Amino acid sequence: MITRSNLAEQLREYQIRSKYDWASVSFFSSTANIPSRADVIISVIWELLIISFLVLSGVSIYLRYMRIAFLLICIASILLMCMKITKQVRKNRKSKRRMLLPLSM
Repeated sequence: MITRSNLAEQLREYQIRSKYDWASVSFFSSTANIPSRADVIISVIWELLIISFLVLSGVSIYLRYMRIAFLLICIASILLMCMKITKQVRKNRKSKRRMLLPLSM
């Protein structure tokens, strides 16, 4: 049963969650706010992997290993797509969670 106190508690929890907006730490980030430290850590790990593959592909081009460079660039682009997909999935989950909260009391 939905009571006024339950709705007030949900609203307080929602306001507490939305209070912790993080600045964008991601160059590849499509959203300005990253809601938790775990998301920050995950996005930094994704970016480090992508940048490392791009740097290694540049080194392999310099050393004239074209097949390895092409493979590393393909892996980096696949990782970039995976990162975008996971961000979109998280964004969809977050919007569904927001829809559970009633708009008015």
